[in-house]
Amino acid sequence: MSEAAILEVVNKNFGDHLILGEEGGVIGDSHSDYLWCIDPLDGTTNFAHGYPSFAVSVGVLFRGRPAAAAVVEFVGGPMAWNTRTFSATAGGGAFCNGQRIHASQTDTVERSLLVTGFGYEHDDAWSTNIELFKEFTDVSRGVRRLGAAAVDMCHVALGIVEAYWEYRLKPWDMVLVFWMVEVAGGTVTCMDGNKFCVFDRSVLVSNGVLHSKLLERIAPPTEKLISKGFDFSPWFKPENYHTYF
Repeated sequence: MSEAAILEVVNKNFGDHLILGEEGGVIGDSHSDYLWCIDPLDGTTNFAHGYPSFAVSVGVLFRGRPAAAAVVEFVGGPMAWNTRTFSATAGGGAFCNGQRIHASQTDTVERSLLVTGFGYEHDDAWSTNIELFKEFTDVSRGVRRLGAAAVDMCHVALGIVEAYWEYRLKPWDMVLVFWMVEVAGGTVTCMDGNKFCVFDRSVLVSNGVLHSKLLERIAPPTEKLISKGFDFSPWFKPENYHTYF
């Protein structure tokens, strides 16, 4: 129902654009310069339990470049629900409820609060991240696993956590939120340190100040996964869609 409501608005106003939705897949003109990415419910398990870490995310690319993104985060909890809306536009900055936001300036891992996530598949990437979770728990102020990628990245942009990383994400999981972090002054790469695009399968977002220090610990085990044959090539890109990648 959430995706249907979003599609109704997008199709009414941009009927000739290409759309990638978590539920409906790819629809529209594959030769369009525009690609909408829709996650109608990020943090499904949290939503089902009434746990306050889930969101609805919408973003649009123009020839592969971020143009605009919005995330509505549901906060509070039973008997105290509320929302806050994150948004960003090309050249326009990053905002939360209309107020400009910026990533934190914390410059040491020891004073940082970090966030990660785990997919449903308990494979080598999952095991590697368990080890990273343990390692960073030992050296930072703590590592949280909240269960909604878009929310986690928005929290980096808001400056209330210093970094977030995860393997095995899908394009709609990120829905250009990674770019919102960059607009807010942060840094985004793949977990091996390579340049990131929305179709990649691992992501490290940080306040920027800490990025190289985090990569010192995250990149080596990620490179080891790649050497073992774990595929980190772009997960998906619609056929014929024009990008600069």
